[in-house]
Formats: sequence, structure tokens, C-alpha cells
Amino acid sequence: MKQGGKVRGGRPWSFDRDAAIDTAMLLFWRHGYEGVSVGDLTKAIGVAPPSLYAAFGSKAGLYERAMARYEETRGGLDVAAIQSAASLPDAVRRLLTDAVAAVTQRPLERGCMISSGLVACHPDHADLARDAAARREALRARIVQALSPFAKDDPAETLARHLAAVMQGISIQARDGVAPSELHAIVDEVVAGIAARCPEG
Repeated sequence: MKQGGKVRGGRPWSFDRDAAIDTAMLLFWRHGYEGVSVGDLTKAIGVAPPSLYAAFGSKAGLYERAMARYEETRGGLDVAAIQSAASLPDAVRRLLTDAVAAVTQRPLERGCMISSGLVACHPDHADLARDAAARREALRARIVQALSPFAKDDPAETLARHLAAVMQGISIQARDGVAPSELHAIVDEVVAGIAARCPEG
């Protein structure tokens, strides 16, 4: 359903704003911020550039909305499920197994928009890069929260940073086309290392 909204001058836009964000999310996820032009966006959404600018302000504004939509629908962390694990190694396995599934379930949109988004970019996009970095740090904080029942605060912080780095590497390898089976082998190695340090788990 199309959603009415006011643009500059009082004219309503005549496209579904939520659907436009979803479309933009897939394009940015597939090609990265700098790999998607305003022309690509307007063609895929089916609007003229003035309508896109009126609704979102800029390509950067639409990207920020797309990143938020990705976090809401694809990039979440099931803290409760991880905390219901029987041990720290089991919790880590759940975390990383979910991460592999998230970055490989769509053949055209591989990797994670948050983990690998705007790691390097043109200086003009520094604000977007800082936003992406802040989202990665927020994800790391959620990992700390998920692992907190299994470790004291400081070890959880250290382990979370290690696991965030592993997840970022998994995301990049998924974008490179590495098979899920190979990514699960990485998970096995990480879990084995943690289990060796936590024999009671």
C-alpha cells in the first residue's frame, strides 16, 4: 500500500516509504554504499530523484534508514537464546552459528551490513563510517550482555571483542563466496579453543 507523506512544498509523495527502505537495504547490502548510485535507487524503487530526496533527504539519509532496517530485521542478536545455553562453549556456538546463517542465507546479499559496511570509504562519507562503527560497537556490547552469565565482566568484554572480530571475518569471507561448511569449520575451531580453556563447560 502506498503511503502518503508531505514533501517540500506540501505535495504528497506517492510511493510506499517502507517498501523503498526495504529495497534500498537489499541494494546497499548487496553492493555497499558506494556501489549504489541514486539512479540505481530511484530505478529500483520506481521514483524520480526529487521524490527520493524529499522523503529521505539524501542518499546518505536513506542508507541510515536501510542500516536501521537491517538491524531490526536481519542483524539482531538473540540474547535470550544464547543465555539459555548450557555452557560458555555452547553459548559461543549458538552465537557464531547464527552469525553464519545470517550472512549466508541469501545468495545475492551475503555478509553482514553492520560487520562489513563502510570499513573503508571516501572521506565525504566519514559520518556514515562513524555510524557503522558505532553499530559494530553496539553489537559487541550485546555480545557482552549475552555472555555475561557465563563469565565475569572483564573476561566477557575480552571474549566479546574476540568474537566480534571472528564474526567480522566470517562476514567478509561470506561476501567472498566461502561456503557455509567452511565457515562452520571456523566456528568449530573457535568453540574448541574456548572449551579447552573451560573444561568444565
